Amino acid sequence: MNYGILLIEDDSGIANSLQAGLEREGYDVHWSATGSDGLTFLRHHQPHLIILDIRLPDGSGFDFCRQIRDLRLTLPIIMLTVQRDEMDKVLGLEMGADDYVTKPFSLRELLSRIRAQLRRAYGQFSNGDADFIYIGDLVIDQIRGQVYRDNAPLHLTPTEFRLLLFMARHPNQALSRQQMLDAVWGYGPEVESEDVVKVNIRRLREKIELDPGSPKLLLTVPGIGYRLVV
Repeated sequence: MNYGILLIEDDSGIANSLQAGLEREGYDVHWSATGSDGLTFLRHHQPHLIILDIRLPDGSGFDFCRQIRDLRLTLPIIMLTVQRDEMDKVLGLEMGADDYVTKPFSLRELLSRIRAQLRRAYGQFSNGDADFIYIGDLVIDQIRGQVYRDNAPLHLTPTEFRLLLFMARHPNQALSRQQMLDAVWGYGPEVESEDVVKVNIRRLREKIELDPGSPKLLLTVPGIGYRLVV
């Protein structure tokens, strides 16, 4: 399968180098130099993954990431940043990004993260006997990678789905943030930050809890991490 990648990057030198390298690896790459051009492309095409620079001439990559998620698009987003500030990375995750790479980076590192995101987003989710897992009024379809409430799909990102699925396979069990990092992310020198888990838990609560301010399903376990109540 040839995966399509949308690259949103204003630096033509970086963009041309990345596009050439990714195409050598068999990916179909479309390059947009601005966020607005990228959004226009997304409204008419269906790439499998987005690589999004934070610094763009017509706005912040954070804002464009949020706009992409507002379109109910759940494809993986990897953000590119020159900042090593932890808050920049957390803000990207808050806006809906699945991963980030800090410039300068090697093509090998980026390829590793792309492959990991594509496996998680489009690979086979089911590794058990049942195709469906039922959590309260939620239905998790392991085959299609979708979650439903009252037959209506919830628009989870691939990372949010993997996180919920991991917890659903360990019902009522207190899981540490490190366990979640290992199971859901499982790679990369930047992923040791537990803020990654905190941000995704908060985003997940906003989508699966009827009242995110008073969660009934996804609970915090002080001193340990979180557990999913079944």
